[in-house]
Amino acid sequence: MSERRDVLVIGGGIVGVCSAHYLAARGKSVVLLERDDIASGSSAGNAGFVCPSHSIPMAQPGVVAKGLKWMFDPDSPFYIKPRFSPALFSWLWKFRAACTEERVRRVMTVLRDLHCESVELFDELSKIPGVAFGWTRRGLLSLFRTGHAYEAGLKESALLQEIGVPSRALTPPEIAERVPRAKPGLAGGIHFPGDAHLDPLAFVRSLASHVGSRGVNVRTGTDVTGFGITGRKITSVRTTKGEFAADQVVLAAGSWSPSIGRELRLKIPVQPAKGYSITMPRPEGAPSVPLLLIEAKVGVTPIGDRLRLAGTLELAGLDLTINERRVEAIRRGAATFLDGLEAAATGEVWRGLRPCTPDGLPIVGRSAAFDNLILATGHAMIGVSLGPVTGALVAQIACGEPTDIDLTVLKPERF
Repeated sequence: MSERRDVLVIGGGIVGVCSAHYLAARGKSVVLLERDDIASGSSAGNAGFVCPSHSIPMAQPGVVAKGLKWMFDPDSPFYIKPRFSPALFSWLWKFRAACTEERVRRVMTVLRDLHCESVELFDELSKIPGVAFGWTRRGLLSLFRTGHAYEAGLKESALLQEIGVPSRALTPPEIAERVPRAKPGLAGGIHFPGDAHLDPLAFVRSLASHVGSRGVNVRTGTDVTGFGITGRKITSVRTTKGEFAADQVVLAAGSWSPSIGRELRLKIPVQPAKGYSITMPRPEGAPSVPLLLIEAKVGVTPIGDRLRLAGTLELAGLDLTINERRVEAIRRGAATFLDGLEAAATGEVWRGLRPCTPDGLPIVGRSAAFDNLILATGHAMIGVSLGPVTGALVAQIACGEPTDIDLTVLKPERF
């Protein structure tokens, strides 16, 4: 067994690496275990949005009805691969129950606080020497093709303004000025100035390198195979590269959290949701601010000299195969909003599994089953945005401090 550490973190994505950073900053000795390479999962090729504008949870009124129209269409923004899965059926039932207006209003302010705190933490992290990740605060611009969708977007932005998330509606001429490649005929746009964006792969890998230089034992290619347990405590973590011991354990393994949790007889209601992205050379006149193409459900992110198109939500289990129809749907959807995306046909295709809970909120807090286990998973499409704040909260929990944000609605046992 290796030397005992204060905290062992399972998962080398953005949440795990940020947890290791903030734990080490508090003087904790930390070992970080990753089954593959750092940022090899959903942290690598996503849109890189840091988005207070996404303070309305995925589980909201109207989503179920819309999802039923899409769910068995392989070309739709939301697709469920037909299969027999009791865990999936249970997840869908709980998702339906979470789609109420009362619940949405109750959790919006928590999501707002989490996103806004992360923006400030990213500012601080961007000042660490050697941690470079293209941090840019220019907001996010949502674009709408139809008047119906634009009206719905304006209602949603008004709801966000009620909780302090600013926005401004843009006319078609204003859109044409800001986004020269926008196709004519768009109904309107909404700019969210408090949003930001970054290169997610550069962030996670540069921060992991930084924490490694600060004494965190970063172990890649290390699969968790089991646990040693005494009473209500985890005494050791067994892996493909030996056994590790720590006073506390953080499970931040994203979509692989449920399978690891089963070794502890925990039921973690997280479903992997496959997302895709296409990264291409940035064409001349490409937007300098991230875009959300609403009807297409595609995000567009300028990342240095590249442009990334990201989208789709595919519930297909732990399946990393590439569905070309889904990739082509992103290309087609983006092309209905923007000109000059021919390079998307030969761009680099990526896919990753985003960990989704039934209520659209992450799971952050101590396990009710084990005194020394902290769960930090289930961040769905907002893992990049909530990575730093989750890591900071994990460090506060591990140190026995009151958390800066009330985590009641995120507690693991809420399901």
